[in-house]
Amino acid sequence: MNSLPREIPDVKECLDLMEQYHMLPNIKDHSIVVAGVAEIIASSLITLGHELSMDRVIAGALLHDIGKTACLDNNNDHAAKGVEICLAHNLEPLADIVGEHVILRNYSSGKNFTEKEIVYYADKRVNHDQVVSLAERLTYILERYGRNNVVRCEAIKTNYALCQDLEKRMFSFLSFEPVDIEKLLAAQQSLI
Repeated sequence: MNSLPREIPDVKECLDLMEQYHMLPNIKDHSIVVAGVAEIIASSLITLGHELSMDRVIAGALLHDIGKTACLDNNNDHAAKGVEICLAHNLEPLADIVGEHVILRNYSSGKNFTEKEIVYYADKRVNHDQVVSLAERLTYILERYGRNNVVRCEAIKTNYALCQDLEKRMFSFLSFEPVDIEKLLAAQQSLI
């Protein structure tokens, strides 16, 4: 394999990687909806003058769960596995997006946004293949992954508090509200 970083993969290449890594249909459907949500937010921010790579946003959203299928039957970290897959395919520009879609590190509450923040937020707004509020997604994550473990539940709540701050920041710039995402997504041309 070539050791030089590749260009950002297009939608077809992302779908090919999903097939190569046996992404389950429900995870693929989730990733496609996350990409749609991310595209709505990123395109609006770009229109407002924010410097973002739409290609990075879309590819990062489509591949954010690329490591998940391999981690379903074990306790491995699917975000870390996704980073390994990105690096194995010389997709370094996507590794940070994939690696931080569960827990955002180095978060800055400044005026600028990054592609990884947009994908992180979009992922938190999609439960399975449905757009939901952050509160609804938090309830699901606590039930599914909290497992009545106080420490784990507090970590999840802390992560969601950061996501709520990010939502507030992003939507202070945007001309639509978080509740409008589902309607905007329904009106959007599908990526696939």
